[in-house]
Amino acid sequence: MARTIDYGNMMHRAMRGLIRQVLGDVAEHGLPGEHHFFITFDTKCDGVEVAEWLMDLYPSEMTIVIQHWYDNLVVEEDGFRITLNFGDQPEELAIPYTAIRTFVDPSVEFGLRFETTEMETEEEDAEEDGAPMAEDVDPEPEAAPRGDAEVVNLDSFRK
Repeated sequence: MARTIDYGNMMHRAMRGLIRQVLGDVAEHGLPGEHHFFITFDTKCDGVEVAEWLMDLYPSEMTIVIQHWYDNLVVEEDGFRITLNFGDQPEELAIPYTAIRTFVDPSVEFGLRFETTEMETEEEDAEEDGAPMAEDVDPEPEAAPRGDAEVVNLDSFRK
């Protein structure tokens, strides 16, 4: 079989690197201005660590908001750790970059969506660094949060 350039994998790594760089800057200097992030991730992905009661509420996908209150943001090569407040209950989460499905900063109308297809998912399972393609998207939530979470329409943040 002829060798090809795997643009999808290259784009995947570049976009995950961008997220790592942004979060690293926030960990070091805090959130500038009105910037804040909505990050949706696959809770079933290897390496995800969340409290069992949160996993029960969000068995396949979860969206977190990094804005007013967060603590202990630690950015690592393969993912990040952060403590967030869930109904006056601080919980630590560990999220590998490979688990991220969307990354949105509504303050500047910036968003990334990592598309996966069934075929790409099978390739990821077979190859450690398999990669869905990332693309710029309009910042829209994937699904309404469940439980006691508040539903937020991102249009209200647009200027």
